[in-house]
Amino acid sequence: MKIVLQVIGGIGKSVMATAVCKAIQTQYPGCKIIVITGYPDVFIGNPWVYKTVMEHELAYFYREHYMDQPDTQFFMLDPYLSNAFIRREGHLIKVWCEMNGIKYNGELPEIYLNHKEKTSFSTLFRFPKPIFLIQPFGGTPNQTDKYSWPRDLPYNVAQNVVNAYAATHTVVQICRRDQHILQHVVPVEVEFRALCVLIAMSQKRLLIDSCGQHIAAALGLPSVVCWIANVPSQFGYDMHTNIVANPPTQQPELRNAILSMYNTMGFEKEFPYANEEEIFDIAPILAGLGHDAAQPVGNGQPVKQRLTNPAPAANKKSPKKKR
Repeated sequence: MKIVLQVIGGIGKSVMATAVCKAIQTQYPGCKIIVITGYPDVFIGNPWVYKTVMEHELAYFYREHYMDQPDTQFFMLDPYLSNAFIRREGHLIKVWCEMNGIKYNGELPEIYLNHKEKTSFSTLFRFPKPIFLIQPFGGTPNQTDKYSWPRDLPYNVAQNVVNAYAATHTVVQICRRDQHILQHVVPVEVEFRALCVLIAMSQKRLLIDSCGQHIAAALGLPSVVCWIANVPSQFGYDMHTNIVANPPTQQPELRNAILSMYNTMGFEKEFPYANEEEIFDIAPILAGLGHDAAQPVGNGQPVKQRLTNPAPAANKKSPKKKR
């Protein structure tokens, strides 16, 4: 029996799909799962997956996986458009399973790294101090506005957390070339499998709702994850310390809201705070990381719970890609 699972979306959604694959195998032991995805590297070594197919490479798909194969099943609907997900009635993985008639048993994402990947990629991240990993910004490449308030950490919050750990850790920022780079960090842009090894090597992690937090969950690594527009009950994991943004202080303009309150691209007119400083208090973030907020930061100044200075200017130099 073949089951075709289509993943429409970003890399984090493909990581979540690994949990769906395991749930499918639990219900249909020995079935051959074919995953249509834009991120096949997520499924390398996964024992539940028979084959991955790139979403733009579907030539002869009908002949190979459907013609004269009446028992093939197709799970190709997007859970984002389901009534249960829109109404926030459960985690995306649970909704995804149940909309296809699959019983959800609490399966979590899984990533499988082989010995050679671990030993080879780890040589890229040999630093003199323990690794503090931060992913403050996410989104799609080459966004017009590099900061998206419903998803990203405010600059000052992210920078002050970095300052708090710069003396004791090598602070590594997961980033792309088109994103802002914080001060006192080592910017890293690597391919997916190497990124998984980096996350596995890190001692502490501060993440947003982006690929990093899904990878950390797939590797069983508790992390601190900050949330603004999205909610951990739909996209997060209980193993993490999930910190939800402060309630809005302003009435947002929602004339363009359709299936969710805010667009994660960060439309200015939807901004529901007086300024970015109202979104998070830094003290709970530091507490979640195990840091005493009363202790001095890397430059010898105490951490500010409410920040009044403008965010530091972004480093205009493109980070060098680790090889």
